[in-house]
Amino acid sequence: MSHEVTEMPAPVRQFSIQLSSTRRGARLGRLLVIQQLVDWGLPFEATGQVVAELAANAITHGRVPGRDFRLSVALSVTGTLRIEVYDSRGDRIPHAHDPDAGDAESGRGLVVVGACADRWGVALGPVPGKVVWAEIDLAPGR
Repeated sequence: MSHEVTEMPAPVRQFSIQLSSTRRGARLGRLLVIQQLVDWGLPFEATGQVVAELAANAITHGRVPGRDFRLSVALSVTGTLRIEVYDSRGDRIPHAHDPDAGDAESGRGLVVVGACADRWGVALGPVPGKVVWAEIDLAPGR
């Protein structure tokens, strides 16, 4: 995980939606992103898994009653797909748990994100929230 903000080239394509901080909102976000990737002619399996995990974290650990979360995907000219999930809990910074730590009920989502994405991290703000992001390199030869 990285706490640095990576600068992504201007996006070629982008999609963003605000969703309710519920399981239904998280599921809808995953389905809408998958459909968007299909429409763009891009692979969606790894991205769908990353979106599912980040959205689940947003509604579980980043939820503030009455506040939504925002889900965005952007494709750069270099072939990098960036997924961002903004939630309202900047005081709760996620970190990946040790996958060998036993039978923990939670904490595996970011391990999955780390396995599916080429990079991921957290950026604080806009206040009071945070953005958890992941990048997947889709360009050939990467």
